[in-house]
Amino acid sequence: MKDKPWSGRFKQETDSRVERFSESVSLDKRLYRQDIDGSIAHAQMLCKKRILSDEEAEAIITGLNGIRKDIDEGIFSFNPALEDVHMNIEAELSRRIGEAGKKLHTARSRNDQVATDFRMYVRGCLAEIQRALKEIMETLIEQADRHVDTIMPGMTHLQHAQPVSFAHHLLAYFEMFLRDYSRARDTAKRLNESPLGSAALAGTPHAIDREMTASALGFDRPCRNSMDAVSDRDFAIEAAFDASTIMMHLSRMAEEIIIWNSSQFSFVELEDAFCTGSSIMPQKKNPDVAELVRGKVGGVYGNLIALLTMMKSLPLAYNRDMQEDKLPVIASMDTVLSCLEVMNGLIGALKVNNDALGASLSKGFITATDVADYLAEKGLPFRDAHHITGEMVSLLIRQGRTLSDLSLDEFRSFSDMFDEDILSAISPLQSVDRRKSFGGTARENVRKALADARERLESLEKNC
Repeated sequence: MKDKPWSGRFKQETDSRVERFSESVSLDKRLYRQDIDGSIAHAQMLCKKRILSDEEAEAIITGLNGIRKDIDEGIFSFNPALEDVHMNIEAELSRRIGEAGKKLHTARSRNDQVATDFRMYVRGCLAEIQRALKEIMETLIEQADRHVDTIMPGMTHLQHAQPVSFAHHLLAYFEMFLRDYSRARDTAKRLNESPLGSAALAGTPHAIDREMTASALGFDRPCRNSMDAVSDRDFAIEAAFDASTIMMHLSRMAEEIIIWNSSQFSFVELEDAFCTGSSIMPQKKNPDVAELVRGKVGGVYGNLIALLTMMKSLPLAYNRDMQEDKLPVIASMDTVLSCLEVMNGLIGALKVNNDALGASLSKGFITATDVADYLAEKGLPFRDAHHITGEMVSLLIRQGRTLSDLSLDEFRSFSDMFDEDILSAISPLQSVDRRKSFGGTARENVRKALADARERLESLEKNC
């Protein structure tokens, strides 16, 4: 009992079942670097304010750095009976340096301590996620640059819709990941206020300098309200939401790669290094990486819901329920980082099957919209042009023919507005290049979009 920080109030030993149930050190020990950094900043501030002597502060800082070294080297033993990473480090510090270690907790509580540590941890994870997002965006640009002239069927409802540049398709994911990067950056900006010095909930009577500790720990400013500071977990929820959105985008890409890689499509081939085989069917080459990414989305979504549910009815200020905030966030951050890294490798090694793409473009009347647009450009109302083209497609389906099978006379049997140039207008390449509206798939546009994507990526790097 004497090892407990609150043992003065209690006369009974904590039940062993309670200790096992309530400990968090098995998970929150991952926050040890943030905890030690926060404690060092706190000690330096207490020394400056003459709450600690120079000798006491020096002993505390030396002791904390020694503990950090031991944890780094894997020789520190965490005690679950001490509940969490904070009390494990504080107890060991007091054991090593004596009375000075007991003074470190002056003017703070575990409530503001854990809130500070957790914000720093999430901030670091978001920085890693932004790095990984930049890397996958770079890979998308590199692949897109190789495939501006590669034409593929663009789809809606998973049916042939209109031809597009393969590069244009890849750059759609660039836009998604760029938004993800922006969200992560905004979350990091919002969370960057320091709870340290808010104590349990009401602040402290000690003459501390919260600006000093905030600055030392890389925060923009101290939190303005002590009750909000210790009970806020919006930053954790936002980070979990950011992770969920990234995973949703990765899952969409994974699904398309699975479809493209299937024998029914064969649009792409995955490198062996990013596939696995079957234990019974020797011919199989399975897109397990993409399937696992797709499968891991559920856990990340669940983590977000767990956090929202945990916080939904909590009165101010701190409640022990909030100990449950670590696992969902840590799990989501770990998952998103591993998925970004492995998908980056998979995308970079993707090989396009031009023959399969070319064959696919001849199916599904993929340039039918070009026929309707042709008539509309000649002055026919688009709805009438749409109707005529629909009748044409319906007839060709019954005949088992395609648009490219039609002669000029057959086109004119549907409308005398058709001229000889309709025969070239229905080629997939011309269809792509005619779509020059801003953001369209014309190869001229795509080359400009690639240059713009590079500039925006460079801008992110300069602003880091």
